[in-house]
Formats: sequence, C-alpha cells, structure tokens
Amino acid sequence: MMIEKIVSKENLLVAYKSVVSNKGSSGVDGLEVKDLSIYLHENWHRLKDQIVTNGYYPNAILGVEIPKESGGIRLLGIPTVFDRLIQQAIHQVLSPMWEPDFSNSSFGFRPSRNAGQAIKQAQTYINSGCQDIVDIDLKAFFDKVNHDYLMSLIKRKISCPVLLRLIWRFLRSPININGTLHKRRSGVPQGSPLSPLLSNIVLNVLDQELERRGLRFVRYADDFSIFLGSKRAANRVMRDISRFVRDKLHLEVSLVKSAVRRPVNYEYLGFGFVPTYKKGDKGKYQLVVSSKSLIRLKAKIKLITRKTIPCSFDERIQRLNRLLYGWLNYFKYASIFNKLKYMDAWVRDRLRYCIWTDWKKPNKKMRSLIRLGVNPGQAYSWSRTRMGGWRVACSPILGTTITIVRLKQRGYIPFLEYYLNIHR
Repeated sequence: MMIEKIVSKENLLVAYKSVVSNKGSSGVDGLEVKDLSIYLHENWHRLKDQIVTNGYYPNAILGVEIPKESGGIRLLGIPTVFDRLIQQAIHQVLSPMWEPDFSNSSFGFRPSRNAGQAIKQAQTYINSGCQDIVDIDLKAFFDKVNHDYLMSLIKRKISCPVLLRLIWRFLRSPININGTLHKRRSGVPQGSPLSPLLSNIVLNVLDQELERRGLRFVRYADDFSIFLGSKRAANRVMRDISRFVRDKLHLEVSLVKSAVRRPVNYEYLGFGFVPTYKKGDKGKYQLVVSSKSLIRLKAKIKLITRKTIPCSFDERIQRLNRLLYGWLNYFKYASIFNKLKYMDAWVRDRLRYCIWTDWKKPNKKMRSLIRLGVNPGQAYSWSRTRMGGWRVACSPILGTTITIVRLKQRGYIPFLEYYLNIHR
C-alpha cells in the first residue's frame, strides 16, 4: 500500500531534514524541532504501527492569529512537529503524482517555480495587448476549502484507504485558539506542509477550466488574474468565472477586492505596472514596486533603526542586511533605481540618528566628533546644540563625518549598490 511508502525510512529521512531546516514553532504538545530526533528514537515504532493500521489520530492544530496589513486577522494553523513530519512525508510522495497535471500558468508552491516568474508572465500578457485584467480575490480561501470536494479530487489518484483516512483526519483536526478547541469542517490551515499541495489540487480544477476556455491567466496559490483584450470580454469572464468558483469549487469571490482593472490600477504579488516612455515602446508597461510594498519596507526599516530598541549598532546592520537581501532578491525585476537612491539616503540618516543617540552625553558626543575629524570648537558647539536628534542626523556635521565609507566599514550595504550588483 501507498502508506508503506509514506513511512519508509528513505522518505522519512528526507522529510525529517526538511522539517528541521524549516525550523518553526512548536505545536500544542510543546515539542520543539530540536527535540524531534529524541522523540522519534523513543516512539517511532509505536507511532508507525498506529499509522499503518489506521490507529493514528493527529494532534490538534495550534491557532495563531496574525494581524493583516490590510486589516483583519489571518489565522495560521501550526501542527505539532511530528504531524509536520508526517505531512511532509505525504507531500513528498503525492506531489510527483499531481505535478504533471498542473498548469504551466500556475507558479505557487511548485518545484522550480516562483513569484518572479508569475510577475514576468503577467507583464508579458499586458505588453502583448491584453490590458483588461480580471483581478479575482478568493475570500478566505484557506479557511473555505470544502473537505468533501477536496477528498473527491484526491480519490481520483489515490486508492489506499489508510492514506485517505489519514489525510481526512489531518483535515478534520480541531484547532486550538487561545486555549479553546474549535472543530474544523472546512479549510486547509496555513502553516501546514501539506496545505500548499492540497490548495493546488483544488485550484487546478480552475486552471483546467481557464485553459479549456483558451484564456491567458497567471496563478500564484490563490492569487490569480486573467488577461483579456477588451473590457466587454473581461466583464463577461468575471461573471462566468465567479459563478464557476462558487458552483464548482464551493468557494467565494470577494466582491470588494475583485474587479476588472487596467494595468495602472493593477497590483500583483507586491508589484505595480506603469507605462514606459521609451521610444518605440508605446503601450508597454514596466514593473515597479507597489506603494503598499514600499510602505511595508519603510515600516520594517523604522523598526530596525528605532533609537529606543536595545540593540547594538552591529546588530542593526545585520538585521538591515538580512532585510535587504530578501527584499531586493524578490523585487529585482522592478525598475526602482530612483526610489532606492532616496531610500539609501533616508536609511543612512536613520543610522546616524541611532549613533548620535547612542553617544548620549554631551562630552561623549564632543569626543566622538573630534575623533571623526571635527575641530574641537565646532565639536563642542554641536555637542551642546539644542537641535533635535533627527535634525542633527540630517545635518552636514554628521553627513561629512559618519560617511558612507565609514558606515560600509561597519558592514552597511546600500540598497542601490546591491540592486546594481544583481543586474550586472
């Protein structure tokens, strides 16, 4: 039976390495990733017998409420470490079975596919003239997936009754929110290793319908858009696909967030689209970072460079650099030269403000300025200034002493410099 392949030593070893490398929080049982090896050594034979004989019941899921940046709450479901191991083992066996059936226009949670490819595909469709965009938002998708419908899709490929029952039990595991257990009758919890595959299995039905209609579309997880050449066609497709999502997939389209849009009003996966004014490129659009993404970036930088955080300067630089690597590697396709130039100047002033605040007392400020090359008289005057710290940080006295070169010696990397290096 397929369940034997799931719990085989070879498959479990790969799953174990994946779970350990992903780290993550403990579930309702408090078991941490670092303790998984000892737990398996002591309990694996018993647990394996339970799994293959239909006697294993997954633990409850730990519910964690995360505030959404757009408002509201996103509920994450964190299985126990052992349940994550078993779900990962199931994922490794099932994923190759469905992967050949998935659409080339689906980019989320799939091997060798990523959000950057989805964005480039969307840009290609827009620049080919498909500039009336059906932008559909599925309302609370991960909370609304119909379990019976999902299982009917899984049964088309899997006949092992033990595995089917185990997947069903994972789907039905109650969720613990603030110490209270809640039954689950729908949804695939975000935070589960199996959820990305299960969501793709459901939404692949939508992909097949869009392909059957000959439509150009891009989907990344539950974020999908359809690209058409006229507003009339786009409105018709919006009605038809919304009805299909409701009647066939048993899901709900958000009427507030879904609309037919033009490229200048369209954002996808954190990117925006603006016209390019290069000669010969009339009607073409280039990628930019959306205003919401820039606001989120500035908020993260402010948090790292907040003067009141008990954090050394070197720690601030390390956190900034980690943010820089992740953010720019994601948004490397966008045209953001001028924005990064402004951002770097602002970040440097934030760092200078932190340094000025760390010097604290006037005598320390005076001695530090003298060490940086300021003459004693001027250093004395600035150390006793009544100007606010932010005004001092933006003034020439720190701009000409705490220079870019000196900041780089402490490990600082400008956003623009890293961005240009990516594109060389």
